[in-house]
Amino acid sequence: MTSASPAASLAAALDRIRAIVGPNGLLTTPEDMAPYLSEWRGRFKGNSPAVVRPASTEEVAAVVTICAEAGIPVVPQGGNTSLVGGSIPYEEGREIVLSLSRMNRIRSIDTLNYTMTAEAGVVLKTAQEAAKDKDRLLPMSLGAEGTCQIGGLISTNAGGMNVLRYGNMRDLVLGLEVVLADGRIWNGLRSLRKNNTGYDLKHLFIGAEGTLGIVTAAVLKLYPRPRQSETAFIAVPSPAAAIELLARLREASGDAVAAFELMSRRCLEFALKHVAGTIDPLSEPSPWYVLTELTAGTQSDAFRENFEAALGEAFEAELATDATIAQSETQANQLWFIREAIVEAQKFEGGSIKNDVSVPVSRVAEFIERAEAAVAAACPGIRPTPFGHVGDGNIHFNLSQPEGADTAAYLARWDEICHVVNEVIFDLDGSISAEHGVGRFKKDEMPVIKSPVEFDLLRAMKAALDPKGLLNPGKMLP
Repeated sequence: MTSASPAASLAAALDRIRAIVGPNGLLTTPEDMAPYLSEWRGRFKGNSPAVVRPASTEEVAAVVTICAEAGIPVVPQGGNTSLVGGSIPYEEGREIVLSLSRMNRIRSIDTLNYTMTAEAGVVLKTAQEAAKDKDRLLPMSLGAEGTCQIGGLISTNAGGMNVLRYGNMRDLVLGLEVVLADGRIWNGLRSLRKNNTGYDLKHLFIGAEGTLGIVTAAVLKLYPRPRQSETAFIAVPSPAAAIELLARLREASGDAVAAFELMSRRCLEFALKHVAGTIDPLSEPSPWYVLTELTAGTQSDAFRENFEAALGEAFEAELATDATIAQSETQANQLWFIREAIVEAQKFEGGSIKNDVSVPVSRVAEFIERAEAAVAAACPGIRPTPFGHVGDGNIHFNLSQPEGADTAAYLARWDEICHVVNEVIFDLDGSISAEHGVGRFKKDEMPVIKSPVEFDLLRAMKAALDPKGLLNPGKMLP
């Protein structure tokens, strides 16, 4: 008796899957699958025999069971916004894509426990609005919040604007529901803040990028909605001054700083040049700027007065040279639009090599100085555009091509130039991935940044939870 060919085995498995998820839950034509096989930046494109879109945890479990029996690799996918290829299958076309987008129910909100239970496919913006409707705050906020999904945010341990005050996604998760590599369901949807009964299994799956299990739902922390916020755009002479300013604002406000974003003058000039609606808030240019937001639980004139007094002291200490404080929500939105426009503007300046890195907050200024010098030596004329959430040490150290350079030739040096940046990161005990994950893009650096013992532990966890290597293979671990 001969076994079925791989093609016949795959066809039989897809027939079984179709019976579970229905015709709307299985996509097989190139046109239907195309949005799931490429990231928006275009750096990663893959192939797949099918995109499966289950509508419940039970359907996810049944699909994974079939794939485990047939030896079919599975690539879990959320909103597909990670930018490191973590949710894209490889070009060989062996893996199916399992999209969680149809699992988009908010199962419950407990206003007294300050928790929300949401499925993996819930879009972040939808979850934010649902919390707001109950007069609660889901503090996770980032540029892709209209597209990214809860499961993907958990699987990459996403950060965003408010990490300084509320933490990464890991800090916002109380419980998880996960489908394991063999199809079993682990129901860990506990809404407890204290539970000292052994290993905290949820942390295995947060930041694991779908390599250990598939997150299908989560219990998330909520917070009281702020009743007052103060947003300011501040000119500073250097990144070192910005970090000192951050420390002073945290002390003066009782640690009420929710966001603290740094950007260079070049970043602002790109935005002013290319993105309609961007404003230059200050009368004179500055080499560096800070965009910060402080929030309070109650409305108080004293809150703003303390903020203004802290800024006054910063001027006297020459940590700031100019500032504007938003007088309305509209003005605050205009200031935040600058931060959003920086991301969009870079594509109009030719090729841009991206680095999403982190260092201790106290070493941000040193990193920027050393990294700018290193990339300038490697590629004369390169134009660094550093910006990001420096309140938590996260810098988007993006590098626009030299003016007049050949874009394709410049982008061909991506790995080389990123390695130059990473050498500085390694020396400062930083991380090569601050909030986007490792995926395909950074996996080859993992043995460098992880000690042999740490790397052995990572491999041991993978072998224990996914012994056949079928969950998001070739991602995170080389």
